[in-house]
Amino acid sequence: MNAPTPLPDQPRPAEGYAGDVSPELACRWWQAGEAVLVDVRTDAEREWVGFVPGAVPLAWKQWPGMQANAGFDEGLRAAVPPGRKVVLLCRSGVRSIAAAKRAAELGFEAYNILEGFEGDADAEGHRNRKAGWRFRGLPWRQG
Repeated sequence: MNAPTPLPDQPRPAEGYAGDVSPELACRWWQAGEAVLVDVRTDAEREWVGFVPGAVPLAWKQWPGMQANAGFDEGLRAAVPPGRKVVLLCRSGVRSIAAAKRAAELGFEAYNILEGFEGDADAEGHRNRKAGWRFRGLPWRQG
């Protein structure tokens, strides 16, 4: 396995939400109590692939069919105290952008976690070999 490519240690500006952050920065904020970590992957993904203990499980889209989660707004409001940042995690950092934009519309200081939980697929179609929360050795469990 290759060493992870370093990412900026500061948020990157983004359109429609507070910014993009590295998995390491998101983890530091979360562990310091500065942010709530919300995992927007489906229940199936968290169950089969792995999850971050202590993260708020709140799907952006529901399995099967990948329909929008009608309870997302309510769940986010319940999970994130006023004035606290929210960092959003998905598989590869795509759904979490949409979720961060929605969270910002709701008034949250919302950040997308770059690379997601598993990162993009490599040339062989496998994830978790180039980037992502797991690849970077951050807390997670399986099963």
